[in-house]
Amino acid sequence: MNVKEIFDTMDYGPAPEDAGPAMDWLDTHNRKFGHFIDGAFTKPGKIFDTQNPARGEVLAKISQGTQKDVDAAVAAARKAQPKWAKLSGFERARYLYAIARALQKHSRLFAVLETLDNGKPIRESRDIDIPLAQRHFYHHAGFAQLMASELPDRAPLGVCGQVIPWNFPLLMLAWKIAPALAMGNTVVLKPAEYTPLTALLFAEICAKVGLPKGVVNIVTGDGATGERIVEADVDKVAFTGSTSVGRRIREATAGSGKSLTLELGGKSPYIVFDDADLDSAVEGLVDAIWFNQGQVCCAGSRLLVQEGIAETFYAKLKARMDGLRIGDPLDKCIDIGAIIDPVQLETISALVANNSDGEIYQAGPAPAGCFYPPTLITGLTTSAKLMQEEIFGPVLVSTTFRTPAEVVEVANNTRYGLAATVWTENINLALDIAPKLVSGIVWINATNLMDAAAGFGGVRESGFGREGGWEGLSSYTKPKKQIKAPAQVKPFTGDGASGSPIDRTAKLYIGGKQARPDGGYSQMIYGPKGHALGEVSLANRKDIRNAVEAAQGAKGWSKTTGHLRAQILYYVAENLAARQDEFAARLKNMTGKSGMAEVQASLEALFTFAAWADKYDGQVHGVPIRGVALAMKEPVGVIGALCDDAAPLLGFVKPMAAAIAMGNRAVMVASEPFPLAATDLMQVLETSDVLAGVVNILTGSHGELAPHLAAHNDVDAVWSISSTPLANQIETASTGNLKRTWITNEPSDADLLRAATEVKNIWVPYGE
Repeated sequence: MNVKEIFDTMDYGPAPEDAGPAMDWLDTHNRKFGHFIDGAFTKPGKIFDTQNPARGEVLAKISQGTQKDVDAAVAAARKAQPKWAKLSGFERARYLYAIARALQKHSRLFAVLETLDNGKPIRESRDIDIPLAQRHFYHHAGFAQLMASELPDRAPLGVCGQVIPWNFPLLMLAWKIAPALAMGNTVVLKPAEYTPLTALLFAEICAKVGLPKGVVNIVTGDGATGERIVEADVDKVAFTGSTSVGRRIREATAGSGKSLTLELGGKSPYIVFDDADLDSAVEGLVDAIWFNQGQVCCAGSRLLVQEGIAETFYAKLKARMDGLRIGDPLDKCIDIGAIIDPVQLETISALVANNSDGEIYQAGPAPAGCFYPPTLITGLTTSAKLMQEEIFGPVLVSTTFRTPAEVVEVANNTRYGLAATVWTENINLALDIAPKLVSGIVWINATNLMDAAAGFGGVRESGFGREGGWEGLSSYTKPKKQIKAPAQVKPFTGDGASGSPIDRTAKLYIGGKQARPDGGYSQMIYGPKGHALGEVSLANRKDIRNAVEAAQGAKGWSKTTGHLRAQILYYVAENLAARQDEFAARLKNMTGKSGMAEVQASLEALFTFAAWADKYDGQVHGVPIRGVALAMKEPVGVIGALCDDAAPLLGFVKPMAAAIAMGNRAVMVASEPFPLAATDLMQVLETSDVLAGVVNILTGSHGELAPHLAAHNDVDAVWSISSTPLANQIETASTGNLKRTWITNEPSDADLLRAATEVKNIWVPYGE
């Protein structure tokens, strides 16, 4: 036989990884674990089994976290946090570096233990998960070192409660713990019930490197333990998991003041254009959907193929599927490992079995046990259940498209927005499509590229916040300046009429036109001496609906250049300046205080955000690939803002200017006690070239309007700067589409710009 014949006929032989050292480590703990609290392992309490999903054998017995355990862990973290935060960035960096080195020195033990507990192929644990976890601690050691110089106005939040999933146990731990510790926080982390072992090994590593007691606490258990951590006295909750659980966490933390990061599910499109390198696109797709058995939140589970190449591409894909090897995850030759648990296997099987649409192709057969074969379902419609629902298994669903415009519409036809992949040899086409995709990450001619330097996270029902990069740090810090909640500002009362026969009732401003309120009600506004100043309309939920429709109709504003938006903001300032005496007098009549200083501050705010409109840039992240990761700052979409009550003009102008400068459209609810400054501004906007629907102005009760604004599924974010306490109402009502919410009192310019933008990371590898 010649060499070619040998390679054509040669079968893959087994290449088993030795599980002995991992089993020995389990034996040193008698295969029974307590929690890691205040720097030491507790005695095991009520226990449950953690199993090897590939073989069904029990690996160890794990303690079920009780309320007492969670309270003890939070108390330990609370006690340790001030001292940890007072350490210099250099000292915290040394600890993070020591953890990274320890992970590196014990990398094979971590990899084998991860595969035993999770069922993923050892190649993935060894070559991807563990090195990326190390990378996060190395990278965030640098953030700790730089905090004092680069983030001088930021401080740690305090104690962070963190709940992670079973699909990437150690990597998710690193994503959560590394930035928290770097910024001076302490943590209480709950690993997934199915996969606690690498978290417990990590806890042991923390003790060995001398990490101060209480800085890292690991409490194991099921979902009930996670709920206890969410409800505990923590300052932040960081959760990665399903969208349904994310909703419950949003509701549970509503009004609590806890910072919240949610990294949830996805149904990510994988787009293949007809000029793509089809063989490379097939290989990328193998990683996109069959990596970790498809149990990946950003899996490219929705294949969209251009119609002219569909049959050719499907044929290549099926041939590649037939070559995938399914079996013992500890075999280095295996491509597809075990499903995490029989319950998950049953869920996957039922979703496929109950589907009657399209054509199903399965590679296989799968071995007996907790395995499922790579599956392709073609010919589905965009509305088919499997095209919309996250399967979280090795199942790829597909449909075709004809034009770039059509594929953007199909790709965005989902309630999720985590990741997307684009395959084309036309870089112009790729960079045209990527910004149009509603997702937090876009990979071009690649997939599943991740790094500690580039933020990971989604939009819509894929959650909010970012993990990694400079943008990920913000959720683990707060402003150093502590701002007290303002006293609620009450309107003045009176009993006199306006004294003028001419009607001065201010209307609403919707879609570029003044509009009467749907309910037909108005309210008199009085000055400090009880004299009537004029009436304003009382908006209701239908007026919110109309304003949001107008804002949605002004999507073209988001596509305008920063230069154009700046010019319009300067024009607004010019027209406001021409009437500054009138506005100052109006402010004095409403509040009893001189208004000129507030008018001047409003003019300055317009100039500030006009200046930022074409300068608040993204950046190129230094990721370790031959290529670039472009962090693009995009508008959030439609922002609802409940304005500052005490500063009726500045409190309206500042958030409005920040929102529209970044390309958003705004539904602004004016100061409740002093709304006339905002209604007078309608005429300024009408004469300043502000496109219809970009700014909409409502007046009325903040308490009545806030829940409807927060519940509206076409509103992408809600800001409340109101003196009325609305956090609980807004955050509870926001769970419908998991929109971003921001409750603040004195927003800085930097905070407003961050809130007005969403970071999308576009990965562009280059070279042959």
